[in-house]
Amino acid sequence: MRSPSKKDGSRLRAVILGSGNIGTDLMMKILRSDLLECVALVGRNLSSPGLTKAASMGIAISTDGIGFIEKNPDCCDVVFDATSAISHAENSRKLNELGVLMIDLTPAAIGPFCVPPVNLTAHVGKGEMNVNMVTCGGQASVPIAYALGQAHDDIEYIEVVSSIASRSAGPATRRNLDEYIHTTESAVKLYSGARFAKAILNLNPAVPCINMQTTIFAKIAKPNMEKFAECLQSVVRQVQQYVPGYEILIGPKIDNDRVVTMLRVIGRGDYLPAYAGNLDIINCAAIAAAERFARQSLQITPSLKVVQ
Repeated sequence: MRSPSKKDGSRLRAVILGSGNIGTDLMMKILRSDLLECVALVGRNLSSPGLTKAASMGIAISTDGIGFIEKNPDCCDVVFDATSAISHAENSRKLNELGVLMIDLTPAAIGPFCVPPVNLTAHVGKGEMNVNMVTCGGQASVPIAYALGQAHDDIEYIEVVSSIASRSAGPATRRNLDEYIHTTESAVKLYSGARFAKAILNLNPAVPCINMQTTIFAKIAKPNMEKFAECLQSVVRQVQQYVPGYEILIGPKIDNDRVVTMLRVIGRGDYLPAYAGNLDIINCAAIAAAERFARQSLQITPSLKVVQ
C-alpha cells in the first residue's frame, strides 16, 4: 500500500465510485469529517442527482468510472466503492495495482469483513488493500451476533430478518440481493460461531416509509441471558458512537425456545430521509473504517467517532 499523500497534512483524500443514493450520502458525511476530504464523486450519468449535487458544491465529478482514477492515479488515498458487486471485482483489481486502499460498500466480499465494534482494528491499516463493509443488514445484525457469540459457544442457528423501506433500495441493491444474502450469512456465522445462519431482506412499499428494523433469532441449547444482555449493551454503545439512531426495540428475550432481539436504525438524514437507516449504518461504518486508516496515517490515537 502506498503512503498517503495529504494536501494539508491533516486529511486524507477520498474518491467515491458510484453517484447513487449510497455514494451521495457518503459524500455528505465525508464533508463533516475532520480526517477525510472528498476530492471527487464518480458516476456514469452526468445528469444523475448525485453528480449534480456534487458539482453544485464544488466537488469534482466524472462519468469515467474507474477510468477517472486510472488517469489520475495520485488523486486520492482511499476509494469508497458504492457501485455493485459485479463492478467491484474489476475495480478492486485495478486499484490494487495502483496501491490505493478500497473500502467496499458492495456485497462482493473480496476483502475481509469490517464491522467497527467487532474488528475495526483487525484489518484497516494493517496492509489490507480491500476492506469489505459486509451489507447494511450485516452492519445492523453482526454486532448482535457477535454479542451472542461472546456469551455462548453452542449457537446452533441464527436468523436475521431485515425490513427496509422499498424507496431506500436502489437499483444496485436490488441487483445484488443474492450477494447480499450470501455475504450477510457468512459474516453472521463468522462472528457468532453459529453452525448455521440465514438472512432475509424484506422491501416494504408502505407509505409513509418504515424505518429499518432488523430482528435476530438465535437457537441456543442453554442461553445465558444475563451474559448476553451484558455483551449486547456493550456493542450497542459502541455502534451508537457512530450511528446514534441505532437502538434495541425488543429483547433480548426468549420466545418459542429462541433468543430474540429486535433493533431499529434511524438515519441522520444527510442526503436521504431518516427512514433510510439501512444506507446510513453502512455509510457510517465505512467512514469509521476510513477514519481509522487516517488516524494511523496521521499518527492520531484511533477511536470510534460520531460523524457530527
